[in-house]
Amino acid sequence: MIISASTDYRAAAQRKLPPFLFHYIDGGAYAEYTLRRNVEDLAGIALRQRVLRNMSELSLQTRLFDEILSMPVALAPVGLTGMYARRGEVQAARAAAAKGIPFTLSTVSVCPIEEVAPAIDRPMWFQLYVLKDRGFMRNALERAKAAGVTTLVFTVDMPTPGARYRDAHSGMSGPNAAMRRMLQAMTHPAWAWDVGLLGRPHDLGNISTYRGNPTGLEDYIGWLATNFDPSISWKDLEWIRDFWQGPMVIKGILDPEDARDAVKFGADGIVVSNHGGRQLDGVLSSARALPAIADAVKGDLKILADSGIRTGLDVVRMIALGADTVLLGRAFVYALAAAGGAGVANLLDLIEKEMRVAMVLTGAKSIAEISAESLVRELPVAQPA
Repeated sequence: MIISASTDYRAAAQRKLPPFLFHYIDGGAYAEYTLRRNVEDLAGIALRQRVLRNMSELSLQTRLFDEILSMPVALAPVGLTGMYARRGEVQAARAAAAKGIPFTLSTVSVCPIEEVAPAIDRPMWFQLYVLKDRGFMRNALERAKAAGVTTLVFTVDMPTPGARYRDAHSGMSGPNAAMRRMLQAMTHPAWAWDVGLLGRPHDLGNISTYRGNPTGLEDYIGWLATNFDPSISWKDLEWIRDFWQGPMVIKGILDPEDARDAVKFGADGIVVSNHGGRQLDGVLSSARALPAIADAVKGDLKILADSGIRTGLDVVRMIALGADTVLLGRAFVYALAAAGGAGVANLLDLIEKEMRVAMVLTGAKSIAEISAESLVRELPVAQPA
C-alpha cells in the first residue's frame, strides 16, 4: 500500500492487525458520535488563506516546559502500544526522540519505564492514572523520577472505562475473548510472528515491575474496571503535586470551570481532551471545547489538546483555536502498527510537511503567529427579507 498522506496509515493498520487490536484503537464509547465529531468538527474549521507574505523563512520550533520541540507535537499516552508493534513503546519513543518531540509512556504500557527511558536520548514524559492501589502510584512516580522523566501527565477523565461496545464485538473483551483473539492472530501471521511471538512478554510492564510478577492481558478491560478509582477528586492529586517537582499536566479537561480549577490546583498545563471519544459519548469535541477554555486560562498555564488530530493541517487548526501544543494518539499508533518505528518517523515527517504548507498559505512564519486571526470568522447568516 502506498502511503502518501498521514491518514493513509489507518487502512494500512487495519490490514496488518487482528481485529481485536484494530478496533480497540479505532473505536470509541457508546454509538461513537463524539469520536466522529472530533474529526469532523476539526476538519470543518476554515483557515484564512493569505498570499504574497514572503514566507521564505519559516520555523515550527516551539518551547514547552523548558523543552525545545522541533514542532508543537508530542506523542500521547496510549495503552498497550507494545501490542501494535514489537516492543512498540520503544520503537515509537525512538521515532519521537529522533524528530525532537516528546514521547509519553502510558501507565498501562507493555514496556515498562525502565525499558523505554534508556532507549532514547531525551527525557520522556510519563502518564499516570488514579488507581485504587496508591502504593503503585507512588512506586511509579519514584521510578519515573529515577529514570529522568521530566513531565507528568495525570489523566483524570477515566475513573472508570467508558462503554466501548466494539471491544465486545471484536474479541477484546466479552465471552470467549481469549479464544477469539487466538483465532484472529492465526489469520494475521505477520503480526503473530513479529509481535505475538517475538514481542513477548505481553503484560502491563509498569504494573508487573511493581508487583514482581506478570500482570497478564487475558482480561485487560476487566482489570481496568476493577483497579481504576471512581472516588478521584482534586484532593487526591495534592500529594502528587507535592511529590512531583517537574511540570504536571492534567489531561481530560473539557469545561472552562475545570480548567480554572486546574490553575488553582497549581498545574503547569492541561490537555483539552475527551479521551478520543472513548469515555462519555455526546460531549463536546475537543475542537469545540478548546476556544472557551483558552479564553478562560490562556497564559495561566500551558494548553495542550488531543482527540481528532490526524494531519498537520489539524495541528495548525488546534493551535489557532488556542492550543500551545497537540498530542497525537491514534494517528501514531496506526503508523506504528503498519510499519513500526519507521512508520511513526514517516508520519511525523508528513505532519511537518503538512504544517509547513498550511503555515505558508496562512502567512504564519512561526508557531507564535498562528492565532485566531488565522481562522475565517463565521459569516453572518442572511436574514429573510
